[in-house]
Amino acid sequence: MAEPDKKHVFDDPRNVKRVIYALYVVCGLSLLLDLVIHRHVDHPWEAMFGFYCVFGFVACVVLVLIAKEMRKVIMRGEDYYGD
Repeated sequence: MAEPDKKHVFDDPRNVKRVIYALYVVCGLSLLLDLVIHRHVDHPWEAMFGFYCVFGFVACVVLVLIAKEMRKVIMRGEDYYGD
């Protein structure tokens, strides 16, 4: 069992900001690498600049929205197991 006064890495807001900035940098680098890396595409829209970055972002947003709607259907009541 963890001690209640033990500090974790993300208890410090500066560390959270560092992780967010690192994610911004990784996203920017992947977008810039799209200019340099040659891709073998199957469909013409895959050749557009930043297609995979936009596609990945849209796919994640759609997954979250679908999960929110599925929660309404799948979720069981608090007293599902009874007493």
